[in-house]
Amino acid sequence: MAGSERTVRLPSSRAPDDGRDRLLGALVAGLPPLLGELAETLADVLPDYSAFVRDNLDEVTSTGRLGIERLVELAREIAATGTGPLPRSDEPEVQHAVFEEIGRAQWREGRELRSLLAAYQVGSRLAWRHISRTALGAGVDAGGLAALAEALFLLVDQLSSASAEGFLQEQTDAAGARARMRDELVELLLSDRSDTGAVAAAAARAGWRLPVKAAVVFLDPTLPAAERIVSRLEPSMLPVRRLRMLGAIVPDPPEQGRRERLATRLQGAGAVIGPLVPVKDLPASLHVAEAAALLRRSGVLREDPLFVDEHLDAIIVWRDPALLAALREQVLRPLDGLAPATRERLVQTLASWLLHLGDRQAVASELHVHPQTVRYRMGQLHDRFGDSLQDPAVRARLVLALAWSPSA
Repeated sequence: MAGSERTVRLPSSRAPDDGRDRLLGALVAGLPPLLGELAETLADVLPDYSAFVRDNLDEVTSTGRLGIERLVELAREIAATGTGPLPRSDEPEVQHAVFEEIGRAQWREGRELRSLLAAYQVGSRLAWRHISRTALGAGVDAGGLAALAEALFLLVDQLSSASAEGFLQEQTDAAGARARMRDELVELLLSDRSDTGAVAAAAARAGWRLPVKAAVVFLDPTLPAAERIVSRLEPSMLPVRRLRMLGAIVPDPPEQGRRERLATRLQGAGAVIGPLVPVKDLPASLHVAEAAALLRRSGVLREDPLFVDEHLDAIIVWRDPALLAALREQVLRPLDGLAPATRERLVQTLASWLLHLGDRQAVASELHVHPQTVRYRMGQLHDRFGDSLQDPAVRARLVLALAWSPSA
C-alpha cells in the first residue's frame, strides 16, 4: 500500500543510510531546546545540576552530541541484529571514562550518588520525549522507534553504571588515603620524635580533630571482639594496628557518661585504657598501658576493661618484677624456714593486718577465719618479726611488698 510519507528504517552499519543521517541531524538540531528544558526541569528538583547545565552549556552540548551519535549507532545495531542489549565491552572507553569522572567529582564535591542518578533519570525522560517526537517526525517506523528506545535505556544504564563506579572508586580511594594518613598520624603520635607542629599538620591531613588530651587503648588481639571493636570505632578515635598491638587512640571525652559507655563497648576485648595525657605525652601513656597489659596477662590486675588510672599504685610497684621480688625476699626473711603452707597463711594474715590497720575483726572477715585465729597468727608474726612490726618504716616496706600481690 502506497503512503504519502516515507518510512525511515535503521539499517545495518554495513550499508549507507541517508535516513539515519537525517535523523541524527534532526536530533542534534533539537539539542539546544532539550538542554534548556532540562535545566528548567532540574531547577525545581535538583537546582545544582540545573546550574551546572546552564553554566557549562558548551561542554554539555558537546557531550550531548556525542551521546546522540552513540544512541543512533546503538539503535542501528539493535535493529540490525535483534540481539537486545549489547555487552559491556561494547561501551566506548572514552564515554565510560567521562561519566566515571563525573561520578568521582560527585564524591569529591560531597554530593550523594542517588541525586546524580536521579538527574540522569530526569534527563532520560526528557530525552525520550525529544527523540520519539523527532523520530516520528522523520518517519521512523515502529521497529526503529523500539530500537531507539532500547538503545536509550542501554545508554542510560551504561552512563549510570560508569558514574556509580567512579563514585564508589573515589570513595574507596579517599577512604584508603584517609586510612594511610591516619596510620601515619598514629605513628607520629606514638613516637618520641614528634613535635606539636608536625602532629597538628598530620592531624589536619587525616581529618582528625586534635584533642587537648588523649589515651592509648590496648585490646587483646587473640579475642574475636577486639578486631570487631577496632573496625567499628567512632571517627574521633584512631585505630592502632602495630606489631603485637591492636587498639586505639581515644580523645578526652568532654561529655558526661562517656567513660561508662567506653567501658561497656570494650567489655570482653581484654581492654587496657591508658591514662589521659596531653597529646605530646602519648608515648608515656603507651608505655604505662603496656606495663598494665603485662600485669593483666600475668594475673596481677584482672578488671575487664582495665582503666590504668585506677591502678597506678600497682603499676608503680610491679614496674620492675625482679626488684619487687628482691624486696619481698628481704622483708619476709624472718619467715624463712617455715613450712610453705604455714608461711602462706602468715603472709596473707600480715598483708591483711597491714591494710586494715590492725583491725582484727576486719582481718578475720577478709580471711574467713575466727578472730582468735587472727590473734594466734599475729602472735606468731610478732615472735618472728619482734618489735620491727611497730616501726613505721618497716610497715611501709611490708605494705609495698605485699599489698598488691595476687598471691603471697
